Amino acid sequence: MMASRAKYHLGQVVRHKKHTFRGVVFDVDAIFANTEEWYAAIPEDSRPKKDQPFYHLLAENEESYYVAYVSEQNLVADYSGEPVEHPDLGELFDQFEDGAYRVHFNLN
Repeated sequence: MMASRAKYHLGQVVRHKKHTFRGVVFDVDAIFANTEEWYAAIPEDSRPKKDQPFYHLLAENEESYYVAYVSEQNLVADYSGEPVEHPDLGELFDQFEDGAYRVHFNLN
């Protein structure tokens, strides 16, 4: 399996193509790295290929905040310029600037 290069970067705001949620990328897996149970729970007709980047997102929708794991094929960049309001953002990122969050670096 050849892993492709990630299209989205840490701190970037993205949205899901089919479901109404947005999120901030906080980690990327070059290929699928979740459990088989998680994968099997996705309806077969919308199950993504495993040999593509998968993104860990601090996500939000109208009702809640959560962490999402989404394949690259199901994401698009969010150019709305609107910040994401997820309560954990401050632990990983600095201010929102030019449509993205700057990654927090803690130097010891």
